[in-house]
Amino acid sequence: MRTPIFTALLLLSFAANADETFRCGNWIVSSDMTVPELLKKCGEPTTRSKKVEDVMVRNRDHGLITKQGTTTIETWTYDRGSQAKPMVVTIVDDRIKSIVRQK
Repeated sequence: MRTPIFTALLLLSFAANADETFRCGNWIVSSDMTVPELLKKCGEPTTRSKKVEDVMVRNRDHGLITKQGTTTIETWTYDRGSQAKPMVVTIVDDRIKSIVRQK
């Protein structure tokens, strides 16, 4: 039961920072792009992680929590050299949800 709450809080925290952009060569990358566009402009990320989580919903009539499906969350990190902090791209179900500077 903690996993759906944690996932929701995690996604909300990423949504608050989703306006970041960064430069890949001659291109500016933003969260409005598609994943294939990101790969075309920036290439493969330095690191990648992927996890699949259950999507749980509460039934209005009975209050029971049931599994509705799954969601895939990928985290890609692009290293930009020694002069700039790496950028972390979060992709949820094949859509870019956020781009943030790694702290």
